[in-house]
Amino acid sequence: MNETYAEYLVKRKTPPYAYVLNAVLGFITLISIFLALTTGVLAVILMFVCGFVTYLSYRNTRIEYEYLFVTGQLSIDKILGKATRKKAFECSMEEIQIIAPSDSHVLNDYKLQNQKVLDLSSKAPGAHTYTAVIQSGGTSTRLIFEPNDKMLHCFRQVAPRKVVQ
Repeated sequence: MNETYAEYLVKRKTPPYAYVLNAVLGFITLISIFLALTTGVLAVILMFVCGFVTYLSYRNTRIEYEYLFVTGQLSIDKILGKATRKKAFECSMEEIQIIAPSDSHVLNDYKLQNQKVLDLSSKAPGAHTYTAVIQSGGTSTRLIFEPNDKMLHCFRQVAPRKVVQ
């Protein structure tokens, strides 16, 4: 059996506001720890709440995407803070209409008014992104992602007419 397999990990660029937000929340947590040591029970509760909010903020601003293509199935997982993995998107090659570079004129034929757009790329300036148009049931989705050369080669092996260079 001819199996195609490719995986690729992309780290999303952390937005500048996330550094400021995490620093401010960390500072507030430090102040709440000091207050918890010097005052009563309410300050201890405030300390735990501030610590939890700081943890969630840090985790949700450090995002990675793992692209996995196995024998006609494309699966994209979202990894939060290098700890929590969630399924972000999944489809088969039969559902994909076309895969082309995001700046390609070929994609103009596939623009619909009620199209859902998923940007699962690094959002880094100068990143070479591709757009996949997926038709699943009655819904149409534009998936923006950054496959590597091996993954593009696997796409071409499975469905050569659907991949545009």
